[in-house]
Amino acid sequence: MNIKKNRWNEPAASDITDYDVYLKRRDFLAGGAALALGSVSGLALAKEAPAIPSPTWTDLVSSNLSIDEKKTSFRDVTTYNNFYEFGTGKDSPARNAVGFPDNSQPWKIVVEGECDNPGSYGYDDFIKPYPLEERIYRMRCVEGWSMVIPWVGFSLSDVLKQAKPNSKAKFVEFTTLYDPDIMIKRNVLDWPYTEGLRIDEAMNPLTMLAVGLYGQELLGQNGAPIRLVVPWKYGFKSIKSIVGIRFVEEMPQSAWMKAGPTEYGFYSNVNPDVPHPRWSQSRERRIGELRKRKTLMFNGYADHVASLYEGMDLVKNF
Repeated sequence: MNIKKNRWNEPAASDITDYDVYLKRRDFLAGGAALALGSVSGLALAKEAPAIPSPTWTDLVSSNLSIDEKKTSFRDVTTYNNFYEFGTGKDSPARNAVGFPDNSQPWKIVVEGECDNPGSYGYDDFIKPYPLEERIYRMRCVEGWSMVIPWVGFSLSDVLKQAKPNSKAKFVEFTTLYDPDIMIKRNVLDWPYTEGLRIDEAMNPLTMLAVGLYGQELLGQNGAPIRLVVPWKYGFKSIKSIVGIRFVEEMPQSAWMKAGPTEYGFYSNVNPDVPHPRWSQSRERRIGELRKRKTLMFNGYADHVASLYEGMDLVKNF
């Protein structure tokens, strides 16, 4: 049983911003505002990383699927985000998702489609059957940057087994909440955001549903209250703020496939040998590091997932 403390409430894929430039610009703007107010201490505070609050869960199990690498700072994980429903700038979600999802309707997750046990669940009822664990995973963005994040969650396969997909279920489609009353009203994508996995990908032990990071419940900018994490695929596959899980027979069209079918394929496995049409994928910038590093095939998870794609042309099926 996971012991949970009171919740802590704080506040185009082509938009590539060099991280060092981003940080310098943010700190410069913050410093300028502080000096304008005559506050030297404000400049110092702008450069300090926010403290990690006391943990939401006190008895998380460490997963044997975790990697042993330096974790990206809490500050960076919670302030350098892509969540276009809350703006396209890297710092926009942290500013615009304050209070989310508490300012939305009571959270519901609908499981439906080709399965024997469909249902509609409140958030607490949905996650209650599954013991939570911490998993430290690499995350690689299609834009060419990466992080190492300590997620909190459980295997997606547990949910799939509970739903009992039938013989027609070949894929799983996920849907993000879209609430134009509290989200940015821009035609960046065809809302609501959708993503999908093949059934065997969804059943892989690495694939998880995350409800927290760094021991805390997810913040709005990170996909609260529940999101998908598929560490061997580019980050946009790990859909945020899930309200729908649907089992389907035909391959679903995801949001980015609709927006750019020649740039964003259904599989979107991390592959250093397959460039994006507008930039190379052979190297990446790990957030918090100065030098770029080589990108690993399947983001370093080949031992766990390469067998899923045996016989497939990974260039054609990108």
